[in-house]
Amino acid sequence: MAPALVLGPLLRHVGETTATIFVQTDGFATVTVETAGRQWAMPTFSAYGQHYAIVLIDGLQPGSVQPYTVALDGQQVWPESDSAFPPSKIATLDRSKPARFLFGSCRTSVSHDKEGNKKHGVDALRAYAYDMAKDPSHWPDFVLFLGDQIYADETSPAMREFIERRRGLDEPPGEEVKDFVEYAELYRLAWSDPANRWLLSTLSSAMIFDDHDVRDDWNTSHSWHVEMNKKPWWHDRIVGALASYWVYQHAGNLDHESLRADPIWQVIARHTGPEELDLTALLHDFAERVDRDPKTYRFSFTRDLGESKLIVIDSRAARDLRPEHRAMLDEDELAWLDREMVGGEEHLFIGTSLPFLLPTGIHDLESLNETMAQGDRPRLAKYGEQIRQAVDLEHWAAFESSFKAVSKMLMEVASGKRGKAPATISFLSGDVHNSYINEVTETSQPVESMIIQAVCSPIRNPLPPHVRMLQGTLSGWMGGPMRRLVKRVSGVKVPDYQWKTTHGPWFDNNLASVEVLGSRLLFTWDRGEVHDGKYDDPQLVRVATVLMD
Repeated sequence: MAPALVLGPLLRHVGETTATIFVQTDGFATVTVETAGRQWAMPTFSAYGQHYAIVLIDGLQPGSVQPYTVALDGQQVWPESDSAFPPSKIATLDRSKPARFLFGSCRTSVSHDKEGNKKHGVDALRAYAYDMAKDPSHWPDFVLFLGDQIYADETSPAMREFIERRRGLDEPPGEEVKDFVEYAELYRLAWSDPANRWLLSTLSSAMIFDDHDVRDDWNTSHSWHVEMNKKPWWHDRIVGALASYWVYQHAGNLDHESLRADPIWQVIARHTGPEELDLTALLHDFAERVDRDPKTYRFSFTRDLGESKLIVIDSRAARDLRPEHRAMLDEDELAWLDREMVGGEEHLFIGTSLPFLLPTGIHDLESLNETMAQGDRPRLAKYGEQIRQAVDLEHWAAFESSFKAVSKMLMEVASGKRGKAPATISFLSGDVHNSYINEVTETSQPVESMIIQAVCSPIRNPLPPHVRMLQGTLSGWMGGPMRRLVKRVSGVKVPDYQWKTTHGPWFDNNLASVEVLGSRLLFTWDRGEVHDGKYDDPQLVRVATVLMD
């Protein structure tokens, strides 16, 4: 039987003359990508019985837009002959063109019918795909997914059916994902809807994980880590999570030079035998090592945007959870960020799944909780830890040393001490299931850059109405009382600069975009709506437009 695509193609990193295509197949095959009159071929490799290829394309023209095809063992499999969508294209980086890209986080993968939309709302990514298909004249450059691309701990009916067939729901961890094979099915369900599959084939993507890609509150604290490692199923889970993350998400984030320096890719590139390369043991050892010592590998990455730069920070796996060294970023990761946080760009974008600048009241609440949980009074520390895990108090504010260190870098860049200050420095984040803009309003030293926190969450996973109301209320009125409280509590650090929420919050399922307009930035948030039961024709509707100048 001829080989077939299971997933993809996904268009991943795209540079000035290069592109990366990811596919998953149902067996060993040679994958050939053809574009601009040339071909690039790569044999699949296997992992845990699954089959993949990552095809590196080079020698393209800068600023070009070319359709491409994919063949398996010489038989074209993409585009599909009966597709209702336009041909997939590769658009290389055009340095003369200002950047415009999408960002967002938190997307559940359930059906797109009446039942699925009733529980989870309309998928904003899918609505964007249909809108792109109708109007190809103004497509964005790429989409940045800021965590929770998949939910390994809150599975869909389709995923639970797969688990039931494979091992039964009574076997721990029950309805949650157990290992690499189940992660593979989770990704298939997340990326195989025809509209989303087409969008991912023609719009370059960058990705970073957050907690639900592994499990709620992943790496919240040392106590959490100790408790999880006591569970007999956790080892298979974390190994499957990290190994599959490298395959499905991380490898495609890297430019070709960085990927060729990657030790896993080097094994793939060196393989010349007639049989399919099996990476199972290598990925297994890799995942165990990274979980044991995050300093052995870096998931953070950067992306060249032409006149601007994007830094994407791993704020989950790179944590130092030792109580006496508690940090969002371990020392090696922090040193890497210190090297990357420089001026000289028109705009600097920093992607981090967890918002760096929360609403001020919530920021102070998390700082206060960290002081409790890390204090030397055992009963108070235990209570603080319970609160931390119960209500997810584990953002940057809850890792005071890291917040302070990154704030120092931020102010140095904004004041021109690390090269010419960018016009804007924007943190782009998700996670919190509401969207907003915070803007730094007062600093202890003169700065030349506008400093922004823009959040887009969820793409598809709305909060219940009563939780929305509570969160919106707390975000609004908590600021003043909490700041007065923390100033009176010994050990709680108060930031030496101020910010406020200038736009939002919005609680819609939505997808945000940011467009460079000279020294200004235009942010938009869009949601999907279904009318008259037309579930395969969702309409893209504007939620908000914000011009930052």
